[in-house]
Amino acid sequence: MLHEWFASYAGSERVVEQAMAVFPDAPLFALCDFMSEQERGFLGGRRPTTSFIQRLPFAKRKFRGYLPLMPLAVEQFCFDDFDVVLSSSHCVAHGALTRADQLHISYVHSPIRYAWDLQHQYLRESGLTWGLRSMLVRMIMHYMRLWDHASADRTDVFVANSQYVANRVRKTYRRPCEVIYPPVDVEAFAFQSDKDDYYLTASRMVPYKRVDVVVEAFRQLPGKRLVVIGDGPDMKKIKRLAGPNVQLLGHQSFAELRRHMQSARAFVFAADEDFGITPVEAQACGTPCIAYGVGGSLETVAAGRTGLHFEQQTADCVADAIRRFETEADRFEPAAIRAHAERFSIERFRKELAELVARCWDQHRQSSTVQATS
Repeated sequence: MLHEWFASYAGSERVVEQAMAVFPDAPLFALCDFMSEQERGFLGGRRPTTSFIQRLPFAKRKFRGYLPLMPLAVEQFCFDDFDVVLSSSHCVAHGALTRADQLHISYVHSPIRYAWDLQHQYLRESGLTWGLRSMLVRMIMHYMRLWDHASADRTDVFVANSQYVANRVRKTYRRPCEVIYPPVDVEAFAFQSDKDDYYLTASRMVPYKRVDVVVEAFRQLPGKRLVVIGDGPDMKKIKRLAGPNVQLLGHQSFAELRRHMQSARAFVFAADEDFGITPVEAQACGTPCIAYGVGGSLETVAAGRTGLHFEQQTADCVADAIRRFETEADRFEPAAIRAHAERFSIERFRKELAELVARCWDQHRQSSTVQATS
């Protein structure tokens, strides 16, 4: 099992955690591992084999700065002792070197977004639209695109975490791609039918999550209450935008997040996500979602049954969607919303992953046998 890096417990690490449960004897590899002792429990005591990036200066805090070296690093791993290599990739893991008789399946969270379709957005948000540093970053991204496209031919089977990402894989690599939705621990979010009269959004306070447009929308809805959970670089900006009907709770424990999700009238989600686990967790509580109608939300939020979509990441669109929700709230049945969320369960992920690996390995062996006898 190959993963790019272990630095926090987020969506891609949840995939690795459940993949390890399916294949408990599989050794683990990563470019670097800087998980704290408090967070690494999901690894079950495993210590991954790491690359030379682990030992580079300042790597613990600045390992992402070594992006130009990551293609070289991932190519140094030797997988000669294994029949199947399963990689978890959002950067370079799909470019691992394997032999012709080996099967490489890559679970893609996303092609390198900041090198492909989101390059210009990344440059704008990083203040790199002009100057020498901008030119250097653009050159690095050009190099990464060349390597990324060429190395995609090394992967035998691509699997994406959503149809949205599968379409991007097909566009970027010109390869077919299956879909297995990532595991969501729906059992950890208990169902509750009784709701209170407030809306909830919960996220890291970073620009692309667009918490700002949700908070700003409630300035147009003074009679409606919004609770905001999360912290991050954008917190000062969010505080400036927040009106008296917006309650900023900052970072909260899992128990508090779950309690608010269970009781909220609706969960509001304005990010363009490849999949988006948080809206599914809210729906597991029986809570409808008001979500930006792009990306993974189109697959996780069933419009008219488990929530509503809005078309643009603007305060006006969010406010209009909430007004529309107010007129249609009775049509959203909490039990049906919970049933929809269960489609993304951990058990379903494990079953689909095990079946896919077995099927692809059988096909790979049959193909190798035919080629050897022809």
